[in-house]
Amino acid sequence: MSHLTLSRLSKSYGGPAAVDDVSLDVARGECIALLGPSGCGKTTTLRLVAGFITPDTGWMELDGRRIEREPPYRRQIGMVFQNYALFPHMTAAGNVAFGLEMRHVPGAERRTRVAEALDMVGLVDFAARYPAQLSGGQQQRVALARALVTRPSLLLLDEPLSNLDAGLRVEMREEIGRLRKALGITTLFVTHDQEEALALADRIAVMQSGRIVECAAPQALSEHPNHVFTAGFLGARTVLPGQVVNGVFATGDIRLGLTPGAPARPSHAVLRAARLTLHGGAVDAPLSAPGMVAEAAWLGDAVHYEVLLGTQRIRVLRPTTEPAIAPGTPVLLQGGHDAITWIGET
Repeated sequence: MSHLTLSRLSKSYGGPAAVDDVSLDVARGECIALLGPSGCGKTTTLRLVAGFITPDTGWMELDGRRIEREPPYRRQIGMVFQNYALFPHMTAAGNVAFGLEMRHVPGAERRTRVAEALDMVGLVDFAARYPAQLSGGQQQRVALARALVTRPSLLLLDEPLSNLDAGLRVEMREEIGRLRKALGITTLFVTHDQEEALALADRIAVMQSGRIVECAAPQALSEHPNHVFTAGFLGARTVLPGQVVNGVFATGDIRLGLTPGAPARPSHAVLRAARLTLHGGAVDAPLSAPGMVAEAAWLGDAVHYEVLLGTQRIRVLRPTTEPAIAPGTPVLLQGGHDAITWIGET
C-alpha cells in the first residue's frame, strides 16, 4: 500500500512548468531519490510535498489523507535543508528541541527526546555548542536529529550532502542510510549526485524538464535503462543513436552486432565505459573496431579515455593497474555482450 502518493502534480511560475504532471507512489519505509540535473524540477517537487508551495493542479496523499492544501506544520513531515537552516543563536540541543516546542511537548519529555535524537547521530557531547562551533558534518547531524526528533511520518532531504567535502560526504551518506533503515522511515530525497542516489535509494526517479522520465531500482536503471535521458545521465557511458541495417546496428562509422535480449528495432546503443577494453583479445565481441585515443584523464582508481572511432567519440574507463595509453595512440576498442545496453524505439 502506498504511504505517499503524488498524482499529476504540476507547478508553474509563469513560464514553462517547473513540475509537469508528476505522479509517484512511495511505499511505507521506502527511500526514493529524485535525481536529475539542475532545473529539472526535483526541488520544486520536494517543496510541494513539504507544503512550502501549492500545486497548480494535481493532488497528494500521505497516510491516507489528502495534504496538498494542508500547511506544512500539519503534514507530520521532517525536512533537512541543503544549507541545514540551523538557528545560529540556539545550541545544538536548542535547534533539535525547536520542533517539539512548537508542538507543545512537555519539558521533561522534550529533554528526553532531544537527548535520544542527539545520541542517535552521535552528538550528545556537543549539545551545548552553537552552529558556528560545529563542523559541516556536525551541523548536518544536528539538522538530521532536528528532522527526526518529531517522529515524522515522512523524511524529506534536499541535497543533504552537497555542502560537504568528498570524504565526509561518504561518511554522512552511510550515516543517513543506517539511520533510515534502523527507523524504517519513508524518505524522499533530492540529489544530482548519481553515486548518492545509487547508494541510498530503493528506487530512483529520474527527472528531466519537470517530468519523471523513468523510476526503478538502481540496478535496473543502471543495467537496463528504458529512456535515452536516463542512459546518458546515469553512469559513465556513451549513447549512440542508430538503426538496424541487414541485422547489424549502424551508428555513424560504427557497426554493432545485436546482443541477446536486444529489442527488435533498437533506436540507441548504450556503451558502458567501464566494460570496454582498448587492448583487443576478446572473442566474438559485438563491438570490435580500430580507433585512436584522443584524450586521457587520470581519476585516481581509473583512467578516463576519449576514443575516436571515425567521427564518434567513445568514453572508456580503465583501471590504473593497466599500462597508461597516451593520446594519439592507436587502439582496438572492444565491447562484450555485457558492455552494450539497447533502448528500443518508442
